[in-house]
Amino acid sequence: MCGIVGYVGPRDCSDVLVSALTRLEYRGYDSAGIAVFENGKIEVAKTKGRLSDLSEKMEKEGKPKGHAGIGHTRWATHGQPSYVNSHPHSGKRVTIVHNGIIENYIELKEYLTKKGKTFLSDTDTEVVAQLLDLKYDGDPLDTIHTVIRMLKGSFALGIVFADYPDTVFAVRRESPLIVGVGDNESFIASDVPAILNYTKKYYLMNHDEIVKLTHDGVEFFDSHMLPITKELQEADWDMDAAEKGGYPHFMIKEIHEQPEAIKRTVLPRIRDNMPDLSECGITLENIKDFKNIHIVACGTAMHAGMVGKYVIEGLARVPVNVDIASEFRYRNPLVGEGDLVIIISQSGETADSKAAMSLAKEYGAKTLAIVNAKGSSIAREADMLIYTHAGPEIAVASTKAYMVQIAVMYLFAFQLALAKGRITEDECKSLLTSLMEVPDKVEETLEKVMDDCQYAGSSLVNADSLLYIGRGLDYALSMEGSLKLKEISYIHSESYAAGELKHGTISLITEEMPVIAVATQNALFEKTLSNVKEVRSRGAYVILVCDEECHIGSDVADQIIRVPKIREELMPMLAIVPLQLIAYYTSLHRGNDIDKPRNLAKSVTVE
Repeated sequence: MCGIVGYVGPRDCSDVLVSALTRLEYRGYDSAGIAVFENGKIEVAKTKGRLSDLSEKMEKEGKPKGHAGIGHTRWATHGQPSYVNSHPHSGKRVTIVHNGIIENYIELKEYLTKKGKTFLSDTDTEVVAQLLDLKYDGDPLDTIHTVIRMLKGSFALGIVFADYPDTVFAVRRESPLIVGVGDNESFIASDVPAILNYTKKYYLMNHDEIVKLTHDGVEFFDSHMLPITKELQEADWDMDAAEKGGYPHFMIKEIHEQPEAIKRTVLPRIRDNMPDLSECGITLENIKDFKNIHIVACGTAMHAGMVGKYVIEGLARVPVNVDIASEFRYRNPLVGEGDLVIIISQSGETADSKAAMSLAKEYGAKTLAIVNAKGSSIAREADMLIYTHAGPEIAVASTKAYMVQIAVMYLFAFQLALAKGRITEDECKSLLTSLMEVPDKVEETLEKVMDDCQYAGSSLVNADSLLYIGRGLDYALSMEGSLKLKEISYIHSESYAAGELKHGTISLITEEMPVIAVATQNALFEKTLSNVKEVRSRGAYVILVCDEECHIGSDVADQIIRVPKIREELMPMLAIVPLQLIAYYTSLHRGNDIDKPRNLAKSVTVE
């Protein structure tokens, strides 16, 4: 969830570490620190707060000067945000940074206390630092290998040993970590954006592999301590894609990038005007016999799965369950041979989703991963894989990643419906033709609704609580709209199936309480409109999102936001745009940190 970086090379190490950590701020953090070899000695600078606070502190007190070191941005799990709990943590001879959670740290802490070790912090990370120090026999590789066999849980560790100057070691289990290589310099990082200022070339690390970085290059060792050779990867996007490009925030930039992201995701998967997912391991033959589908994901990705459920069941007539990954793991799910489990994850490293996929495999189900991050754990372990091509998504609140996830769900639904014989080739081509129109329609939507959404945001700025309502696909969309708003505006918001209002929720409606209603499905439009009238008659302030062709008077809602018309199944890809923009402008009017909302992290790599 937080960020790890490390550097060995000719540049000023402190500057490189802080710059790299800045590129990982989207992951969420509450403190920051670095450790640098200065004249053969490890010097640490750290503080509670933002990287800007760390930079200010180093300006006043002096920054460590050297050419090798490690850095970290911490998101508190064990112990509150504080100077003493911030990373790096040290033993007498070892200093480390750590992402993840050590599940057996209490047991290890008791063991170390009996060995005479004392602790300054409340973190599980300091336990690892002290354990490495206790076990250190003069051979860093052997010591790391010994210690990781004693650890339970997830971790990515950046490690420096006092008597191995200008050398950085790293190891990972579950938590993501890459190794970048440039001209006479090398890096470790939690994610690719951290190193793009310096290189696009990197290696992926597998579980329990150890890497050693020196001025002579990088060396990898497997879980048996044997040297290994790894395949060099190259990022297919550059620093420009990870910069704001003139936009005030990454979120609004990424909302505007959605049309191009859809094209990158959809167009390569079309051949002869038909969906073609064969490069993803998906053919008409190998999906036609699936009896049940389980979509497993977290947060926004789960909401994309909800859209997928409606579309797959509607077109292919295959039962679909949508599960929150953390619930799927622990409810002894009815899944097995003949079933398909679809795991959706932007990062491909979401801890609960990874565990859910492993469980599905144990039960004999086939797995399909829909991920954005290439080479991620989920991507590598799935039976079938569809990469979305959203490019880097820096804002914590996901927008374009969600959009391409549902685009993939449509492609898969079309191919499955064809494989099941539920639609003809002509019908499939017609659906696909409409999907190919979506990028231009999203562009049109952005132009059409921008002013309306800014006004809606200003009308919500003082709200304490609000509701989103919809039916069918519009209900699935309302779930995502509500999440976007609460993520970045900090206004309490809930989504409800509109037909459920009378079963309790309507009691919450008070004078001027905002209700955002989504009504884009023709068969359900009148029923949703009845629900709108019910809440408005009780004093609600109603913002209605509908298509430009629906015939309603201006008196139906306090504000009506109309989006372009497209075939009904695809309306979520247009109607989500105003919901994203409403969340953005509400947060903007409230003066919040839009790209880095409090308490949140982009990639949730722990339970």
